[in-house]
Amino acid sequence: VQLQASGGGLVQVGGSLRLSCAASEGTLSSYDMAWFRQAPGKERDFVAAINWSGVWTYYEDSVKGRFTISRDNAKNTLYLQMSSLKPEDTAVYYCAADGREMAKYSDYRMAALYDTWGQGTQVTVSS
Repeated sequence: VQLQASGGGLVQVGGSLRLSCAASEGTLSSYDMAWFRQAPGKERDFVAAINWSGVWTYYEDSVKGRFTISRDNAKNTLYLQMSSLKPEDTAVYYCAADGREMAKYSDYRMAALYDTWGQGTQVTVSS
């Protein structure tokens, strides 16, 4: 499966964006998925994860209550709704699939456990 992230852009503080991650050459429906982000000069950090059915979600503390991860398996797409955006949310956002189920049985927050990545989409929050 290949992933294509989109929806990033420039937004003012307090604004909203919805990121999408569309799959091609395969289906997302059986995979747990996650969003990560990477700011310049920093490591790739966990943002949110969702299980294959969308019933279970998990968030990094700084985005709880502001971001919502969701998925539409019929459309083969993962989403990240971001609201109340802050300058510290500025980063390249990546979607990832847990095709080998390593994150599922270990730690969803570890980027190294995900085997398939999208190309990233830039989110810039201006103050």
